[in-house]
Amino acid sequence: MARKYFGIVLVLMVAILAASAVAQSNEVAGTIGRTFIPDQTISSANTIHFGHGLTYEANYSHRFMNVGLFGLSVEVPFVVDPTNRLQYNVNVVPYSFKSYFVTPAVRANLFPTTAFSPWVSVGGGFGHFIPSSTLEFNSTPNPGKSSTVGVFQIGGGLDVRVIGNFKIRGEIRDFYSGEPPININSKSRYSNLYAGAGVVFSF
Repeated sequence: MARKYFGIVLVLMVAILAASAVAQSNEVAGTIGRTFIPDQTISSANTIHFGHGLTYEANYSHRFMNVGLFGLSVEVPFVVDPTNRLQYNVNVVPYSFKSYFVTPAVRANLFPTTAFSPWVSVGGGFGHFIPSSTLEFNSTPNPGKSSTVGVFQIGGGLDVRVIGNFKIRGEIRDFYSGEPPININSKSRYSNLYAGAGVVFSF
C-alpha cells in the first residue's frame, strides 16, 4: 500500500513539474539600448561617422526543448533604431536614417530554469532602412529611397531571475546587414551592433 501511495505521489509531482515547465515555455521581453555601427572610411580625408542611436527591442520566444542543462527556443527579435545620425564632410549623405530588423532565430540557454541563464542566439531575416527626407546640411532634399536587405543575426546574453516569472536581461546582438541607403557605396555589409538591457516575462 505504501508503495502504491508513493507511486501516486511521484506521478503527481512529475505531472506538476511538467505542467509548470509547459506553462513557462513562452517568454516576452522588452529591452532598450544603443546601436553601434563602425565608421566607414571612404578616402584618406573622408570618413562617415554613425551615431549611436537609442534602440528598442521586442522579443517573443517559445522553448521547445529543455533537458535541464540546456534548453532550445525559437525566438523572434524585432529591433527598431528610430534615429541613427550621420556625419560626413560632404553634403551627400542623409541627415539620419531609421532601421528595423526582424530576425527569427534559435536560442540556446544554459540552465534555462535556474536563476542565472546565459544564452546564445543565431538567426536571419530582413532589415528595412528609411533615410531622412533631407541631406546632412542646409535641408537639401535627399534623393535616396528606403531599402530592404537581408540580415544575419548572432548574439548572446544573460537572463537573471528576480521574482516570480520576471527576469532581467542583458544582451548584445549583431545584425549583419546589407548597406543602408546613405548615397555612398562604402561596403556591401554592415555590422549593426545592438547592446541593451530590459525585462523578460515567462508564461
